[in-house]
Amino acid sequence: MAFSTRSNASKDLYQPLAEINVTPLVDVMLVLLIIFMITAPLLAKGVKVNLPQAKAAVPLNQKDPIMVTVSKDGKISLGVDEVSPEALIDGVRAMMGEEVNRVVHVRGDTEAVYGQIVAVMDKLATNGITHIAIMTNSRKAGAGGASAPVSVPAVAPPAPAPAPAGGGR
Repeated sequence: MAFSTRSNASKDLYQPLAEINVTPLVDVMLVLLIIFMITAPLLAKGVKVNLPQAKAAVPLNQKDPIMVTVSKDGKISLGVDEVSPEALIDGVRAMMGEEVNRVVHVRGDTEAVYGQIVAVMDKLATNGITHIAIMTNSRKAGAGGASAPVSVPAVAPPAPAPAPAGGGR
């Protein structure tokens, strides 16, 4: 039995490459990144239009938000007046009047117990006050900076899942 050395040499030249070439993937991703970097600012600004003038137009009456504050010792204040937890909802409803969509800003001291702040927010949400925002300090402004509201959706807890039919094997 004789073997040809030429056929063995050609097998060694054409071995399959078992590596993934990531260069095309990187190229496509960089192109997509550039496209998104260019188009994102254009989408955020919108279209410039020249708005018409109206003589009878009146600016909307924007009411100030209702401020609820939780101090570090757990005391609750509505505006500048201290209130009991039981009187909080009645006070907020009195300040709201007919405007049920008025925003309630909850401010909590950094040293206040987190559970007390959550309890106040929960009390507001369970009593039908759905526009609640948490006040925080802006990072840009530093410790003495202006407060900025952060919206918190008031949602009901999820309903329990129904029991499986047939014994649930």
